[in-house]
Amino acid sequence: MQSLDSFIAGLPKAELHLHIEGTLEPELMFALAARNKVALPYGSVDELRAAYDFGNLQDFLDLYYQGTAVLQTERDFYDLTYAYLEKARADNVLHAEIFFDPQAHTDRGVPFATVIDGLDRACRDAQATLGISSKLIMCFLRHLDQAAARKTLDQALVHKHRIVAVGLDSSEVGHPPSKFRQVFARARDAGFLAVAHAGEEGPAEYVQEALDLLRVRRIDHGNRALDDPALVNRLAAEGMPLTVCPLSNLKLCVVDDMMQHPLKRMLDADLMVTVNSDDPAYFGGYVNANYRAVQQALNLDRDDLVTLARNSFEASFLEPAEIAALNGKLADYLATTPG
Repeated sequence: MQSLDSFIAGLPKAELHLHIEGTLEPELMFALAARNKVALPYGSVDELRAAYDFGNLQDFLDLYYQGTAVLQTERDFYDLTYAYLEKARADNVLHAEIFFDPQAHTDRGVPFATVIDGLDRACRDAQATLGISSKLIMCFLRHLDQAAARKTLDQALVHKHRIVAVGLDSSEVGHPPSKFRQVFARARDAGFLAVAHAGEEGPAEYVQEALDLLRVRRIDHGNRALDDPALVNRLAAEGMPLTVCPLSNLKLCVVDDMMQHPLKRMLDADLMVTVNSDDPAYFGGYVNANYRAVQQALNLDRDDLVTLARNSFEASFLEPAEIAALNGKLADYLATTPG
């Protein structure tokens, strides 16, 4: 019988919660720093990797934004994105929906067009050469104000054909979704779909706000939704996807031990939960590592893993025919893989 590790490795899947800036591996950071003549406060790759010891979300964000300083040209954004898509395809990810944070770059003087041109070109090249499809989701930084988000939305409108949705990320506590109600309404009116980080460190009320005020199509993280039984029932009834990131939750101390992770409880509550890597360069693993971590800690069986993979396709922003094609590849895999 095939091991579950091997089963996970071959399992067709999508990734729906991935910050492209969070795929900046130390080796690439040093290479881009040298290319762009950026001084880093670390003497070596090993010294930088040793700094990846976070007590909470803010500790991580401080290093995350520091790392973006090496991203300056279209080629930098291309190289970053293509490198991620190669790793994702090696994990048998067939489709990826990629977050990017334009404000982290435009506030440094990098033009919006430089960012999107590099990301989009890499996505198109990866589809042609690797056979992995992708979509881009532009996130607003919630620690900044709504006026800054409106300015970013204005910059994005000319590139609307290359961006499927808007999202909300960065420091959660103290920055509820309601803070961005108006800019999300304007984005939806312009034709963007919506997602938002909610219920990672923030309370269940933030999940409720994301649903009711931002009218999101997915909740990113959503762990704290389990604190509110009525909210859990609503999420299940509406089939609202949750893009859960197990290794991120462990690394940022959202859970103290992977055996405490709520993913199995989410599955048992009939929630449409998916497994994703969030910021894998910082959190120690791409999508298959996240599948393996929860499988081992929570004793997930083959059916659980198949449900997670199927949910990842169903929760994507692909067209129904595209989702059906991916589910067909999943069915083919199951038909040819010993149970």
